[in-house]
Amino acid sequence: MIRSYTDYPLRKLHAFGTDATTKYYFEFTETEDLKGFLATNQEWKNLEILILGEGSNLLFVNDFQGLIIHPNIPGIKISYEDRNNIWLEVGAGVKWDDLVEYAVFNRWGGIENLSLIPGKAGAAAVQNIGAYGMEIQNQIESVTGIDLETQTEITFEASECEYSYRDSIFKNKLKNRFIITSVSIKLDKFPEFILNYGDLKTDAEKYGAINLRNIRKAVIAIRESKLPDPGVFGNAGSFFKNPVVETLLAEQLLATYTNMPQYPASGNTRKLAAGWLIEQCGWKGFRSGDAGVHDKQALVLINYGNATGKEIYDLSKEIKQSVQEKFRVELEREVNVIG
Repeated sequence: MIRSYTDYPLRKLHAFGTDATTKYYFEFTETEDLKGFLATNQEWKNLEILILGEGSNLLFVNDFQGLIIHPNIPGIKISYEDRNNIWLEVGAGVKWDDLVEYAVFNRWGGIENLSLIPGKAGAAAVQNIGAYGMEIQNQIESVTGIDLETQTEITFEASECEYSYRDSIFKNKLKNRFIITSVSIKLDKFPEFILNYGDLKTDAEKYGAINLRNIRKAVIAIRESKLPDPGVFGNAGSFFKNPVVETLLAEQLLATYTNMPQYPASGNTRKLAAGWLIEQCGWKGFRSGDAGVHDKQALVLINYGNATGKEIYDLSKEIKQSVQEKFRVELEREVNVIG
């Protein structure tokens, strides 16, 4: 199935829910539909391309004057299994949390800590989503899609995806050039639980035995207690990445701010909590018009109703500047700003 429109409204297609339109919009549910579109509509080559998943990580500051391509391929199927593991082929359009629920229901581990993260499976592979000590890169076997430049189907093994913290080759070299159609994910039949992040273990034990189902319940409860429902208030969850800084700077900051959360990172670096930094700068609960900062989690910027994309973006600029001035730490937006 395909859907194709001109001057298409985007308010319901991205998490912030700000008013914006795209000049052209194309949605497909079969890989062959995309191949046909590319072959018969050569004018797309002269347009700026934006690949849209569920829009859970986008902020539109202006209307988009190019072509939005929305891969909405459904389906989860078992491609292979052995005694210890199972491999799933997941359509790019599958809602991420539906996949987590499916895995937990079948007692397959590896993604349970990633419960309730918004977005779709294809976007999860682009973003290298992570939470509570897990990152999706550790479960991805391969990523398949269409290269717009060559119009050919390519499969990238996980080792070729250049994964790092909230990053991948699909956000850099292949940004808006490679359209993911499916993701191969490896899950564990006998999982080892990751429970050393915050109070996750304690929260899971409130539901009874430590198992996949109760870990998922705990993660959902934690996220719902901290994050606003995007169906009520437009938001993209974490607006900024947790910054990774040199150990020397981290130690200097810890000497001044003795309760500053810090976590080990690769090499001679440490990860800081962006939400804590923002809160210390006085932004938690801030609101100007309909643009604001969540009163329970300072990492979340909110559209309370009719904020424009520019108002939310300008607020993020002020937050970045204040954190830089107070802590000498540069925050990087996790949300992709369009326009």
